[in-house]
Amino acid sequence: MPTRFLFFAAVAIWGTTWIAITVQIDAAAPEVGVPLRFTLAALAAAAWCRWRGIALALPWRTQRWLIALGAAGFCASYLLVYHAERYIVSGLVAVGYAAMPLVNMVAERGFFGTPLSRRVTAGGLLGLAGIALIFEPEFARAATDARLMVGALLTALAVLASSLANMVVLRNHRAGVDGWAPLALAMGWGAAAGWVYAAAIGAPLAIRWSWPFALSLVYLALAGSVLAFAAYYVVVGRIGTARAAYVGVMSTVVALVISTLFEGYDWRWTTAVGILLAVAGNVMALQRKPRSVESGA
Repeated sequence: MPTRFLFFAAVAIWGTTWIAITVQIDAAAPEVGVPLRFTLAALAAAAWCRWRGIALALPWRTQRWLIALGAAGFCASYLLVYHAERYIVSGLVAVGYAAMPLVNMVAERGFFGTPLSRRVTAGGLLGLAGIALIFEPEFARAATDARLMVGALLTALAVLASSLANMVVLRNHRAGVDGWAPLALAMGWGAAAGWVYAAAIGAPLAIRWSWPFALSLVYLALAGSVLAFAAYYVVVGRIGTARAAYVGVMSTVVALVISTLFEGYDWRWTTAVGILLAVAGNVMALQRKPRSVESGA
C-alpha cells in the first residue's frame, strides 16, 4: 500500500484511541486494561498469521529484540499513557506525543549515527512551539496543580518508552525482521510483561463490564493495536522513525477535536495557532527533498 495511505490510516485510528482509553480506565486498572488489550491484539494478529500461513516460530536472537519491543512499546509506554489519562484529559496526552519526531531523531542519531536532518529538525521545532502554545494555559496552572504535573511527567515518560520501542523497530527492519509474525509475537510479549507486572504489584483484576467497555476494548485491540501498528511500522521502515513519528503530531489534531466534543476541552487562540504550527512542521518534515539536501547538517 502507498506510504501516504498507511500514514493517514494510523493518524485516523490513533487520533480516536485516546478517548477510547478513558472508557477503559473507568472500568479497570491500567495494569489490567493494558495487558488485556494486547492479549486480544496478539491473539488476533496470530490468528491472521495462521490463516495466511505465516510462521510464528522465530529464532531466539530475534525473540530477544521482540521481548524488548513488547516490554517498551506494548507494556511500559501504554501503562504510562493509561495512568496519564487519569490526571489530564486525553487530548493533552496526545499533544505530548507531538514531540516524538524530535525525540526519535535524537535517539536515532544516538543509536544508529543517523545524520540530523535540518528539515526534520525545523519541523520538530515548529511542532514543539505548537505544543508549548497548546499547553500554555496548563503551564500557568502547573505550579499549583499537582495532578497536572503528574500527568505531564507520565506522558513524557511514555514518549521516551515509545521512542525506545521505535528504535527496536528500526533495528529489526534493518535486520529484515518485520511483518505480521514479529508484530504478533511482540504484542504477546508485551501482554505477558503486563500480566507479570500486574501480579507483582497485586493489581485488582476486577473489571466493570459494559457495552461501552467491550466495544472500546475491541476497537483498541483490533484497530488501535493490530491495524495501526502494522501500518505505522511499515511507515517507519520506509521513511525512518523521525518522519514517521509525525503520525503523532497529526493524530493530536484529531484527538483535540474529539476531546473537545466529549471531554469539554477548552480551545483558546493559542490552541489554534499551536495546531497550525504543528501541522506546518509536519508538512515541512514529510516533504520529499533530494538526498543531498535532506542529509545536510
